[in-house]
Amino acid sequence: MANDLTRRQFITTTGIAAATLAVGRMPAFGVTEKQTAPIILGTGSNKYECHHDWLTLPDNIKFGDTQGVAQDAKGHIYISHTVHPTSQSSDAIAVFDQHGKFIKSWGSRFKGGGHGLALRKEGHQEFLYHCDTAHRQVVKTTLDGEVLWEKGTPEEPGVYKNGAAFVPTNVAFCPDGGFFISDGYGSGFIHKYDKNAVWEKTFGGSGTEEGKVQCPHGLWLDARGHEPLLVVSDRENHRLQYFSLDGKFVKFATDGMRRPCNNFFRHDTMLVPDLRSVVTLLDKDNKVIEMLGDGDPSALRDAPREKFINGKFIHPHDAIFLHNGDILVAEWVPIGRVTLLKKV
Repeated sequence: MANDLTRRQFITTTGIAAATLAVGRMPAFGVTEKQTAPIILGTGSNKYECHHDWLTLPDNIKFGDTQGVAQDAKGHIYISHTVHPTSQSSDAIAVFDQHGKFIKSWGSRFKGGGHGLALRKEGHQEFLYHCDTAHRQVVKTTLDGEVLWEKGTPEEPGVYKNGAAFVPTNVAFCPDGGFFISDGYGSGFIHKYDKNAVWEKTFGGSGTEEGKVQCPHGLWLDARGHEPLLVVSDRENHRLQYFSLDGKFVKFATDGMRRPCNNFFRHDTMLVPDLRSVVTLLDKDNKVIEMLGDGDPSALRDAPREKFINGKFIHPHDAIFLHNGDILVAEWVPIGRVTLLKKV
């Protein structure tokens, strides 16, 4: 009888451990991190293995809010962050190889304001476009941080009167070499510039009706249809809003949207990091395919690292598809968190 009881206790105990590990939590009786089973998010052909804190920083750098992510043609990964108050280095741009190994850092000028980050190839060279929310600028640099130009509040549209704020959050690129700037944290306008960085037009502005936005936090070009359209993450209106490239309202997309922060594309799939604790994949008709790592509701933004829940997001702020189809997610938490979702 004693041996039977022992066997039953063993089976029960190991069953509890397996169930606990499946959701990514450490069991109360203690299993080391090396024994933790892989955390799989998604279903069917959209399964990903979740690896939090995939990037390794040197001791002299500590992430602040991790807010922007980009990848160049060589596979190098760029993270824009605000810099933690205890960081010895003031560099707000950290660069890693495609395997997550640290290469270098730069960009102390963006400390406190490192936000949106977008990369584009122009001719034979690649460039980074930074949105600095602390200094209220958009800055174009080389991949090594050499500044080519910087732009503050645009005077041409005449919309920033009586101290109205301009706080740029993200940049998107036009097929003709121009680009759009979203004034996400300021007055809600979207500004279009030509390929020579000369202002062309302004549209949007704060509101809830068609053509108006509330925190146009992110934006990108959707080229999945007959013609490219600008899709804006209209965050505080809980929707995506589409515009023609000359700034005319086209349509809304609302399926699965909570507080969308940005968008990125791979083939027919749109990737949307959502500040309300989830990363969403949409099909070509903007219908939800998967909602990955749903941690809503979350009250962990200011919690210590040991309180974070494996496999659950807190505040996804930016995300991209890497060249190999994996997803990299940067979260708005004061101690930073960058998660690799490795395609299974």
